[in-house]
Formats: sequence, C-alpha cells, structure tokens
Amino acid sequence: MRSALLLGGALLALASGAQARVTAIHVETRTPAPLTPGERPYEIITGTFEGDVSPQRDAIITDIAQAPRQPNGRVAYSATFAIARPLKGGSGVLFYDVPNRGNGKVGPDEDGHIRVISGWQGDLAPAPGVQTATVPTAKGLTGLALARATDLAGSTWGLTGGIGRPVPRPLPVDLDPAHARLYRQGSDAAPLQPIPPDQWAFADCRAAPFPGTPDPARICLKGGFDPGQAYTLVYQARDPLVLGIGFAATRDLVAFLRHARTDDHGTPNPLAGQVRWSVVSGTSQSGNFVKSFINLGFNQDETGARVFDGANPNIAARQVPLNLRFAVPGGAATLFEPGSEGTLWWTRYADTLRGRGRHSLLDRCSATHTCPKIMETFGSTELWGLRLSPALVGTDARADVPITANVRRYYFPGVTHGGSYTGGISLDGDKPWPGAPVCVLPNNPNPSLPTMRALLKRLVQWVSTGRPPPPSQYPTLAHGDLVAPTAATMGWPAIPGAPVPDGKLNELLDYDYGPGFDYPDLSGVITRQPPAIRRTIRSLVPRVDGDGNELGGGVPSVQHLVPLGTYLGWNVLAHGYGAGGPCGFAGGFIPFAVTRAERLAKGDPRPSLEERYGTHAGFVARIKAVAARRVKEGWLLPDDAARLVAEAETSPVLRQP
Repeated sequence: MRSALLLGGALLALASGAQARVTAIHVETRTPAPLTPGERPYEIITGTFEGDVSPQRDAIITDIAQAPRQPNGRVAYSATFAIARPLKGGSGVLFYDVPNRGNGKVGPDEDGHIRVISGWQGDLAPAPGVQTATVPTAKGLTGLALARATDLAGSTWGLTGGIGRPVPRPLPVDLDPAHARLYRQGSDAAPLQPIPPDQWAFADCRAAPFPGTPDPARICLKGGFDPGQAYTLVYQARDPLVLGIGFAATRDLVAFLRHARTDDHGTPNPLAGQVRWSVVSGTSQSGNFVKSFINLGFNQDETGARVFDGANPNIAARQVPLNLRFAVPGGAATLFEPGSEGTLWWTRYADTLRGRGRHSLLDRCSATHTCPKIMETFGSTELWGLRLSPALVGTDARADVPITANVRRYYFPGVTHGGSYTGGISLDGDKPWPGAPVCVLPNNPNPSLPTMRALLKRLVQWVSTGRPPPPSQYPTLAHGDLVAPTAATMGWPAIPGAPVPDGKLNELLDYDYGPGFDYPDLSGVITRQPPAIRRTIRSLVPRVDGDGNELGGGVPSVQHLVPLGTYLGWNVLAHGYGAGGPCGFAGGFIPFAVTRAERLAKGDPRPSLEERYGTHAGFVARIKAVAARRVKEGWLLPDDAARLVAEAETSPVLRQP
C-alpha cells in the first residue's frame, strides 16, 4: 500500500496542474514588538490565511474524498498565523514553531530569524491567543469513536478528548445506549467490565436524576462514577472533521511565505524576498506532528520544492494521531490511544514482530529528494513515559536501528519531559506546573533547555552553511547502555525509603485497530474499538550509576554532571486511578543527604553533598569548571553558563548559616 501511495503521489504531482496553495492571506494586526536595550527591532504580524487542496493530489488525507468541494473541485480550509519579522539585520531564516495544542507566541529572535506559528489542529475552538485551523466536515460519514476518562466524580461525564486543552468528542449517531458500549476497569491491566445499557444514558444528570436530560455530549451513570475506576465509551459517531488537512495548511503557508509575491487577490506576501532557508521545530505533541509531516510526504510543496530545510522533532516519541477519522491529536500515550503504531525509524526497519513490513520516516521525502536535515532531541521521560524505545532498537529490541547521514540524534540523560520547569539549581525539586499530576517524588529539576539552545543554533548553521553539528550522542545497545527497566538490570542503588523503577514504565502495547487502519502512516479509519491488545512490546532504558543517575551516551547537563541528587525520567503517581504506577510523563528527584552523618543515619549509599563538594565554594568551583568545559565543547552557550554560575553562587547548596 505504501509503495503504491509513493508512486501514485509522484504521478499525480507530475500530471495535475491543480496544486494545493494559499489562496488568500489576511493581515489583521502589525505592531512593533516590545524591545529590550540592544535588541534588534521586530514587528509582530497576525492574521488568517485561506487555502485549498486537491483531493487527488492530497489523497493521503483521510476522508478528503468525502469533504465538500468548491466549484473548482478543490477542498477549502483556513487557519490563523503569527509572524515576528525583523525590521533590520534579518538572518534570512524562517523558523517555524509548531504550536502545541494551539499554544504559541512569537517575538524577537536573538539571531535575527523570522519566527512563525500557525494553526493546524482543526478540533480546537477559536479563542484569543490560540492558533487554530478551520477544516471541513465529511458529512454523512460514520465510524467508531472512543472516549476515556479517569478520576471522575458525580453522575455526569462531559465527553472530551486530549489533555491540556481538551476538545469535544464527536456526536453519536443516536442516543440509544444499546447502540454503544460503556466499560469500567480498576486498572489498565484489568479486564474491561461492561456496564449494562439500562444503567447509563447519553444525558446530563447535573440538574435531574437518572436518566436525566438527553444530551449527546454527556454520559450519565446511574449511581454515579467511582473515582477509582477508568471509564471507556465506544459508540458510533458521525460527521468527522477532516483533521489531516492540518498538515497541508502548514505546508502551504510556509511555501507561500518562502516563494510567493502575492496571494490570488494581489495581497502582498509579508515576507516576500526575505526567506532563504526554513527550519521547523516541534516539542512533544508538536514534535510528533513534525515526524508525521515528514512521513506523509508533506515536506514537498505544490511545485515539488522542499518546504523545510531543517527539522527538530523535540521530545517526540511517536507520530501524531491526526490523520484519522475521529482523531484525538491532543492525547498523550494513554491506554488505547494510537501514536506508536506508525513508522518510528529514520532508516528502513523491518517491523516483523508486528507484521508491518519495512518502512522509514524518510521514504516519501527520499523518493522526491525533499528530505530536511534532521536534529532529533529527547530525554529520559520519552523512554519511560512515552514509549520511545522502539525508535532506537526496533520492536524486537535486538539491535540498534541506525540513523542516516542527514540525521543527528541527541539524548538528554536524566531529564523529565522537556526538562526542568524552572531550569535551575534545586535541593528540593521543581515546583509542580499547572495541571501537573500529583507524584510521590519531587519533580525533576534537571534542565535540557540550555543544551537545546546551543543545538538549535547548530541546526540553523547546518542548514544555512552546510557545517554539520557534532556527531550524534545517545544510548545504544552496542555500547551496553540500554537494559530492561528493572532495578536489577539497571544497577539501581538501594536508596532507603525511595521507590524502585520496576513497574514504572508506560508499556508499549501492540494494538489491533482493524483492517481500515494504515499502521505505517498512522492514518485511515479505526474499525475496532477498543483495540485488541496483541502483545506487549519489549522496551529498554539506560543503565544508571551508583547514584541512580543515567550512564551511557547522551549530552548531560551541567547539573547532571554536578548532581545534587538522583534525576529520574520516571515518578510514582500519588493517588487516584493508577496510584503507585507511573506518574504520567513527569520525572522525579531524590536529593542527596547534605552531610556524611545524615547519609549514614539514613543508610543512603549515595555520597552526601559534603563528601562530594566539601563546601559551598567547592560546589561553585565545580559548576564553574564543568560549565566552562561544556562551553568549550559546544554544548552550552556562554550566557547560559554565566547564568548557571551566578545561580550556583546564590544557591543554598552547602552554604553556612
């Protein structure tokens, strides 16, 4: 199927004069950006754009054939955008930041890059400051939809999907509970228990007792929901949004900004003649978007040219579940959610364990010579919480899967998802971020942002000058870095009172979504809900040293090299559904004892801060030395090193009263 798509796409591109494009751009505001002393002047441009796609050329978009057509036979969409444009001293680089669940801002760039964001997620409701897309509805189509929730209270459940910015789930075909299925389960490993249809209703029971007021967007359960249970609803839904158009919207906008003089109505391109190179970066959900964008062939524009010259999928363990009927692109690797079924590898790998054939994320762009230079970056929680292991060692976990010459891969040891929330030196961990799960251990304060800043500059340099970044640095089987996620195999130290890593991995399950699902492309129609679980895929994690900190390949932060405790890519959920198991994708922190006497009294095998650094001055001296070395090696920028040293000097580490 994949080979046919590649050939068909190439033929259509040659044969069809009707190509996808931006047809209109509407600039709504142009305002000077606030400046700090010494900063180059910028203006912020916001607005919307319209485009259309050919159902033939972009046939890979799920349900595009059933989308409403314009008189010219094409399918229309629109989206928001924001641009930060340098008014002088521009670098010629368009740096596109993929918004995460609609979140994103643009502002002056220290290197003079043009910064661009735009809407791509068509299930988000328009709101001030939110980047959204308006995509068509495939009226009349139906199919299975799934909604799942935990920690429910009361008797009414509002059906939403995703996290961070939940979106409404699609409406059911009818409100008869006999035509749907509602399940409960006490844990993810427990079997689903069906709830009889006379015990629940598509209804709102907040103001009236069961069976309540009929409501297609809510579920009422007789007797109320148990917060200790998970609830899964499977039902026939109708009128899906054609969400995969979000890929085309991003492609078309960037191609327009790079190459067009005006839109179809003569409105000038606000960046005409100013863009020489383009780079895309996406973090977490947005990084998954970048992988799928490349995998599905959207890095080739309507003229056959490359869209992005460089790409950074950051902390992106999967593909984004966007190009599916009744998709939920805002999820986060929870039970039954697709994402890891798609192609995960930068070179062709035979996924024989799952029977998926041999594929690569670069198959389509290799065929059209439109692949970008890729810098993949990720940390510990992507292995523990987001199922990244097969991208490194395949689904059989027998050998390292190689990467190609146009790919660099950098691993951040011992960091939580995205690194520290505050990025500083801490003796008691990061403070919880808004909406964070309640975990047993303090949040991991180990940062990755300073390393990311240095690496992204090298990515732009690679794209614009051809100078390659440093060789890839990540854990491998060949060097003995990767092992099973257990205390015994990892070399985990016996820390009194601390949890152990056993049972803290978010396991990768091999799902059967039915024959309408295209696994390598993470596209199509799911016809089996909940999916059947065929097996658990073996996953690996890095070994650790006597402190419990990760060993092996990677680009450790200064804090990791001058540790104040054990920095974990996993944590333990404190209460609620799943308590005692993994705490979402939050990493933990186990501080060292301050003095030798305190350590011995606790029976902690890890040397104390006093034994490591002696005094506050000794700690600061170690930070200075390691930071200077990391600057020399190119992994840290001088200004970030200076900030880190200043923070060490003012920190309470071993400071005398």
